[in-house]
Parts: sequence; structure tokens; C-alpha cells
Amino acid sequence: MPPRNDDAIEGTRIMVKLDDLLHERRMTLTELAERVGMTLANLSILKTGKAKAIRFSTLEAICRELECQPGDLLAYDQN
Repeated sequence: MPPRNDDAIEGTRIMVKLDDLLHERRMTLTELAERVGMTLANLSILKTGKAKAIRFSTLEAICRELECQPGDLLAYDQN
């Protein structure tokens, strides 16, 4: 089945809950960037939901440092 060309679908249904996890763990974005070896700019793109993709290795590193599961970091908005 080909992908639909609906603007409401492209990149807006997956939510990144990085802000919430950082707040719960009392960690700054800068500290996480240093721990996972990412630039602050790239991590900020992920945090704001503007990223189009994430590598499994990046997801693994974030989950390791935040002691969480991928499902704690990502959510699907059904609305």
C-alpha cells in the first residue's frame, strides 16, 4: 500500500517525550548530549519533534542514559 500524501500524517503522529524524561531525571539536554555523543543541535531537533528519523543506536544510547524503554520516549498520537 503506497504512503498517503496527507500533511497531517507526515511526521506529526509520532511524539517524542524527551522533555518529560529529562525533567523527571533532572538532567539537562546538554548533559544528555555529552553522555550520548550527539551534538546539542541534533538532540534539540529530536526533542522538538522536528526529526524525521532516529537511528537505533541513538535510541539505544538515549534509553541507556535515561534508563528507559523506547516506548517511554516515543508515543503514537492516534488523533
